[in-house]
Amino acid sequence: MRWRSLRALLPVAALAATVVAAPEAVAAPQSSTAAAAVTSGWNDYSCKPSAAHPRPVVLVHGTMENGSTNWWSFAPYLTSRGYCVFSFDYGQLPGVPVFYGLGPIEKSGEQLAVYVDKVLAATGASKVDMVGHSQGGMLPRYYTKFLGGADKVNAIVGIAPNSHGTTLSGIAKLMDIVPGIGPAARKMINATAPGLTDQVVGSPFMQKLNEGGDTLPGIRYTVIATKWDEVVTPYETQFLSGPNVRNVLLQDLCPVDISEHLAIGTIDRVAFHEAANALDPENAVPSDCSAMVRG
Repeated sequence: MRWRSLRALLPVAALAATVVAAPEAVAAPQSSTAAAAVTSGWNDYSCKPSAAHPRPVVLVHGTMENGSTNWWSFAPYLTSRGYCVFSFDYGQLPGVPVFYGLGPIEKSGEQLAVYVDKVLAATGASKVDMVGHSQGGMLPRYYTKFLGGADKVNAIVGIAPNSHGTTLSGIAKLMDIVPGIGPAARKMINATAPGLTDQVVGSPFMQKLNEGGDTLPGIRYTVIATKWDEVVTPYETQFLSGPNVRNVLLQDLCPVDISEHLAIGTIDRVAFHEAANALDPENAVPSDCSAMVRG
């Protein structure tokens, strides 16, 4: 099978696995090994951060995803490593179930701000770390820059983030690769979803977000991109400039990794390993192709 054909199948495989596995990933009891490693599980507000992992991790889903489908694989990956992990839904549109991240991004930022305060209050931590996919990799930057979040965030990890805007063809491609978005739904969403138009390169939102620079002092930034990204294009626009920034190309870690935009944020264990390294840089282990098969 040609690589191009295989890449085309990855989004479908990822979403199919999500539909099948997401409910179990949220509700299934932990194994004794995992239970010993964490005080509680994903979205369990009794979880208290450990000395090894002193900050809760807030996961921010991407456009047309939600807090369960985006993170059914990565959230358990982190909880099994001893993290308190939380995810939520944002950017809902009336009458559009399941596919979120479509509302005005400024309003989505307000939802993120409320959720971070909820997590901090529950865990007793003073700061969170954030990992986001696609729009979710960019949204924390809006929260920290405009909504008072800078003092509440230690690190932001963006997996295929839309950092500087994408083309309309990229937005259309996102709707093409997500199963369940038919032509009528695509037309309706494209006409009424500011969460899409806000992300177009040169939009007023993108100009506001990036005016004055990409980063803020006191926050560590990591971007993990794939050269096969067909949504946020060209992929180099995902990278950030500024101090305390680490930009990573997935294929520099594992040349044979063919994940595209959806797969890198939902099933790619090389990206997961590198995100975990970004959360705990003092104990980072170099990422390579072996991460595909590690526990």
